[in-house]
Amino acid sequence: MSDTGAYRLLHTMIRVEDQDRSIDFYTRHLGMKVLRQKDFEGGRFTNTFIGYGDESSETVVELTYNWDQDEPYSHGSGFGHLAIGVPDIYATCDALAQEGVSIPRPPGPMKHGTTVIAFIEDPDGYKIELIETGA
Repeated sequence: MSDTGAYRLLHTMIRVEDQDRSIDFYTRHLGMKVLRQKDFEGGRFTNTFIGYGDESSETVVELTYNWDQDEPYSHGSGFGHLAIGVPDIYATCDALAQEGVSIPRPPGPMKHGTTVIAFIEDPDGYKIELIETGA
């Protein structure tokens, strides 16, 4: 086996129904930036990479928009959630609620622990865990 010391997680990919709506959600509500975007005419899809920092050092999210997809995607039973650290989870959730973001699990201590978490949903229903990291 090769030395894995230089390995790192590059990105996670999710399929989205409406590219513009998803980009707006992740940039406006969660403060990510569009890092790059490319249309693949032959495959009839667009990849948009979003995140908090440069891909050379940060893990990012790849939003894949398939141009001809008419039906919503199934999330299956294997995918869990994305996790994002926030300094003030209560203020974050208040602001997101005012914007109409779905918050199926309001902020509070996690069961069997003291870490304060919440779960929100993106426009496609993907779960995003917010974890309070402090200031």
